[in-house]
This record gives sequence, C-alpha cells and structure tokens, in this order.
Amino acid sequence: MRVAFYTLGCKVNTYETESLAELFLNEGYKKVSHKEYADVYVINTCSVTNSGDSKSRKVIRQLIKRNPEAVIAVMGCYSQLSADEVFSIDGVDIVIGTIHREQLIGLVKGVLNDRQRINNVQDVSRYREFDEVKVTNFTESTRAFLKIQDGCNNFCSYCIIPFARGPVRSRNSKSVIDEAKELVSNGYQEIVLTGIHTGGYGSDLEDYSLFDLLSELSLITDLNRIRISSIEINELTDDILQLIASNQKFAKHLHIPLQSGSDDVLIRMRRKYNKQDFMDKIKHIRSLIPDIAITTDVIVGFPGETDEMFNEMYEFIKKIEFSEMHVFPYSMRSGTKAADMKNQINGIVKSFRVNELINLSGLLASRYIEKFDKLSVIFETSDKDFTYGHSENYVYVKTLRDESLHNTMVDVKLITHTYKNCLCEVVK
Repeated sequence: MRVAFYTLGCKVNTYETESLAELFLNEGYKKVSHKEYADVYVINTCSVTNSGDSKSRKVIRQLIKRNPEAVIAVMGCYSQLSADEVFSIDGVDIVIGTIHREQLIGLVKGVLNDRQRINNVQDVSRYREFDEVKVTNFTESTRAFLKIQDGCNNFCSYCIIPFARGPVRSRNSKSVIDEAKELVSNGYQEIVLTGIHTGGYGSDLEDYSLFDLLSELSLITDLNRIRISSIEINELTDDILQLIASNQKFAKHLHIPLQSGSDDVLIRMRRKYNKQDFMDKIKHIRSLIPDIAITTDVIVGFPGETDEMFNEMYEFIKKIEFSEMHVFPYSMRSGTKAADMKNQINGIVKSFRVNELINLSGLLASRYIEKFDKLSVIFETSDKDFTYGHSENYVYVKTLRDESLHNTMVDVKLITHTYKNCLCEVVK
C-alpha cells in the first residue's frame, strides 16, 4: 500500500505529519510523494487564516482527483474547526482533528475494509492530555524538530488557534528526552524545540518548568545545538536566559514575536506586554548575550492601525534592530474578535506597509550580518551550484556545492555579507 502526505501550515504540522508517516511505515506502507499515485492520501490542514481554509480545500480536491479510489484522510486545524464542511466534500473518507492522530492507522484500515466514511473529530476545549507521537527521522531535513507541547491559552484577538488546538498540554519530560536522544543517535546535529505555544511548556505541570527541560536537554551527549522555535517575551525568564548565555549548546538566536510596535494596537490584539516591557527585556537579553540574533513576527494593517500607529511601529523596530523579521499583512479570520472590529484596513494600504517593513527587515539583517567574519554553520541542502545552511545565530549562508557537508557543523569565513545570499568558505 502506498501512502502520501500533504502538509499545510506550521512546523508543528510538519512534525505531526512526520510522526504519522513513521506509523504508516511501521505498518508496512510505502511512502510516496503527494504528486504520485497513492492508495492513501493524508492532508494535514491549516486554518490560521480564511485563505488557509481555502487552500486546504483546494489541496483536498486535487488529491481526490489524483486517485478517486484512494482513501482520503483529512486532519489538522481546519478539520478540527470545520469538521462538517470538510466531511461534506465528496471523496473525503476520514476526518480527524488535532487530537488522537495516532488512531488514523486504524481508521484507514476500517475504511479499506468496508468503505464506511468516518468523522472522528472530537472536542478539544477540555482536552488535557498530550498525544504521544514521536519522530526519529525527518525525510526532508537535516534539522530535527521536537514537539514539546500542544495548545494555547492566550486567545489573542486575531488568532483562532486556541479554538483549534485547545488548552496548553505539556509533554512528559522523559518522553522529550528519550526522543531527543534517539534523534541524536540517528545523526541529527541540531534539535529545534517546537509547539503551538512553546514557551507555555510546564505551565500545566507541577514543579517542572521549561527551564528544567532545557537543562536536561543540555546534558545530552553529542547533541551539538538546541534551538527554541519561538517564545513570547514574558516567558524568557532570567534562569532560561542565563542558561542560553552560559551553555554553548544553545543557539544564540531567539525568535520573539512582537506583532505590533504600537501600544494601542497591542492592547486590541490582547497581547500581554507593552512597548516598554518589550524594549527593556531585549536590552536585558543583549546585556547577557551580546550579538545574539533576535528575529520576530509582525502583523501589519491590524484593524484600526492608523498611519501614525504604523509609523510608531516602524520607528520602534528600527530602534530595536531585529536581525530579521517575518512580516504578515493582517488577514481576517472568521470566529476571532478582530474579525468583528471596525476600521478594517484597505488591502492596498496593507501591501504598502508590508513592503516598507520588508525593506527595513533586509536593511537590519544586512547590518547584523556585517558584524561577523566567522560563523559556526550546520549545512543542510544543496542545489547544482551551492550547499546551504544556517549558523547558530540563524544567518543563512552558502558555499560552493559540497554534499559531504550535509548535517555537519563547521566553522566558515564570510566572503559576502548580503542578506539571504551570504557566500562563505569552510575554515580548514
């Protein structure tokens, strides 16, 4: 039996797809590309925006056409939030949500036996268990993602994900450590800790915190690099920062979402900090870890964002000097508080503001890269001309093609300092 997977959305979805792929492989299935003919197609959906729902539906219908006789299984945030809508698509056989993914193998067997369609989406609002699935090999990456928690309790006004994922559930620490050790034994140099609200790890546990988990991970022999995928500013406690500063295993890079540089907008977004809080913590971080890379997410064109508020954000970002930004135009998501707010921003205005910040991001990134002559890099991929990788402070570099560098940590000398196009040579 041939099984194919299509993943939309975030790193957590990528991890969960990989974990299901391992389950299918262990049952004797052969994994093929979603572009090929398969007996089973699994679509892991995204619902962070209305357009995410639309793209998920488009992918589902494409794969149904690829093989109308295949078992079509749909999972993820879109199916969790809109189970009946997904189940109404002619050709969909199985719908599950964001919990009990490990049951999918059995559900597929059931459909293969009797072709009875199954809607197995269950309420997540009171779910308190972390679904134990694991990944020991990533088919398309030399960096290993390790999911340590699920769910979110923040309920930002623009975000639907707490409704799709339920409350914070932290993974058992022994399970995390065991999987990390197995990944290291399989040759992975870097582990990226990820979750729906990664910094919320431990908030539902007694006498065990994210700092405790990070401390245990740092003791794993032959694990060379630990990276936190994203963490909120108010979750960066002094003990965590001291650990990152003092232990060479931790990447000197933190991704800290800002979302807006206007206090008025932050209040309406229901974020849990103001500009001064954010700035003070960034200064503290840099006092402990000089030259650390601090990247961020920014939402542009949130309802009611005036020209003055945007300019306030622009100047605040210049002052902080992020090493890179991910800039997103606000996208209305049905079911959120922000979708009902007045003064929705015109799309042309949003596009203009997005371009302004993208240009600023490139300028700030180049300034940051210019500080360095040498970096420690793990190389990941190659094309016909170059081999590419990320440094510990998340600078993306390339060197002349050499596939023997894949999944190795080496020191490099920078030849150029151009953002997203840094040419380097390996230090012999």
